[in-house]
Amino acid sequence: MTRSMIHDEWAEQADEPEVRIDGRVDPQREDAYWQRAYWAEPYYRADFAYDDYAPAYCVGYIGCAQYGGCFEDAEKSLCANWLRIKGDSRLTLDEALQAIRAAWEHAARRPVVEEVEEVEDELLVEDALVAASAAPARQPAYAAA
Repeated sequence: MTRSMIHDEWAEQADEPEVRIDGRVDPQREDAYWQRAYWAEPYYRADFAYDDYAPAYCVGYIGCAQYGGCFEDAEKSLCANWLRIKGDSRLTLDEALQAIRAAWEHAARRPVVEEVEEVEDELLVEDALVAASAAPARQPAYAAA
């Protein structure tokens, strides 16, 4: 692949809609969360960077959306996914499993993305209605004349 072909491919992907897995997980939101929070986890080791943990978190939050249910029921598949996508991560499987579980549990606690958006939309409408009813009724200047 030439450099221009790679650039064109990335440009096309930038126009694609936001990725969400079954409406349950927003990968960008999850990744942003883990970039901020990974160092505070009990399994964190200072000799590992976020890039070591990132594939494990990805396996966890995507796995939660993909398999649902109980972590233990999906653990074998999650391990296989980790081995497949770990890339240059220096985590052992046992170390990765702690991060995978943490990401799974974090994703499982979040409400379904579509429900969150619906609630946010309802709150915006509700806020607008409250603001409109609280504002004193004003006549346009041309109506008062």
